[in-house]
Amino acid sequence: MNERLLVVEDEVSMRTVLEDCLARHGYRVLTARDGEEGLRRAGEETPDLILLDVMMPRLDGFTVCRELRRLGFAGRILVLTARGRTEDRVRGLDLGADDYLVKPFSREELLARVRALLRRGRSDQPTARERRFGNVRVDVPGQRVWKDGREVELAPKEFAMLRLFLDHPSEVISRERFLDLVWGVTAYPTTRTVDRHVVSLRQKIEDDPARPVWIQTVHGAGYRFEDSNRDAGAGE
Repeated sequence: MNERLLVVEDEVSMRTVLEDCLARHGYRVLTARDGEEGLRRAGEETPDLILLDVMMPRLDGFTVCRELRRLGFAGRILVLTARGRTEDRVRGLDLGADDYLVKPFSREELLARVRALLRRGRSDQPTARERRFGNVRVDVPGQRVWKDGREVELAPKEFAMLRLFLDHPSEVISRERFLDLVWGVTAYPTTRTVDRHVVSLRQKIEDDPARPVWIQTVHGAGYRFEDSNRDAGAGE
């Protein structure tokens, strides 16, 4: 196992626990004690994945995440935080995080998230601030979307959902996963919330929302974003 992981955590005990756990499972672990050092080490070492705490001195995790993406960092970012509020989750995803894990968490869950993120990789994904599919253009840091050259207004949660789709093309994303990352399961306990937002998102980015090309329904499982131009699609 050659993957390099950077742990950016100001609390010594937590940083040590994370380092020991990951190293025991074969990862090459780098550490940083604050956001400023983490940003510098990420630029020097180009790790495959960064485990990033939010509440840190000098630069907080949100600022570090935004700067990493602005500078073109193409690795995975897993945010670790005690702040589980919905707005914090959405903010982290909008700024470029790939996943969000709320403290306290189990060692098994941490390792599962790390393995999943490393499997996805970023070698075949755009590293620029701009994403394109079909006649749609997305400014990720600016949270702006254009279709056929005209700007489309997305609600914050719609944009967070679109960002998840773009980061995980051709992967099935369950309704529960959307609730966990975008809303927080305690705030919106019904999966129909996800369905309603998918309908709204399709109306804004699909040419024919009734026959979607990009956001596909996977019955019994969730939704999948197709990264190829195919005419087949299943509506709601």
